[in-house]
Amino acid sequence: MSRDGAGHEDPDGAALKAATAVGVTVAQRHLLLCCDQHKHKCAAPEKMQESWAYLKRRLRELGLSEAGGVLRTKVECLRVCVDGPIAVVYPDGAWYRRCSPEVLESIIRTHLLGGEPDHEHLFLLRPLAPPEAPPE
Repeated sequence: MSRDGAGHEDPDGAALKAATAVGVTVAQRHLLLCCDQHKHKCAAPEKMQESWAYLKRRLRELGLSEAGGVLRTKVECLRVCVDGPIAVVYPDGAWYRRCSPEVLESIIRTHLLGGEPDHEHLFLLRPLAPPEAPPE
């Protein structure tokens, strides 16, 4: 019997196997893309779906998905309901707007492959702060 990272039992290791299969264990960056299909506040749903389909295809084509070091997640809403679709890349905290397939291609080339935020499409750079050490 194995245990997950939090020490919980994972009798057949299914969670770890699934996480490994999608690249969680080797991820260096995680791109989240807003694809709200219910409220449509920041962009038309067909634009969001077009962007999501493009992102999935390009990351696979470039070998960035799964073992390639880039996770991608389709989220309902990133709560920045203007100039969408919105995307954010962690751990860098790089927030992008108007993420059409063309913009996503630029983000992929400049940020995910090149290692630097794509300042042409960036509207905020705010890495998450590391947790503070507990007082001694």
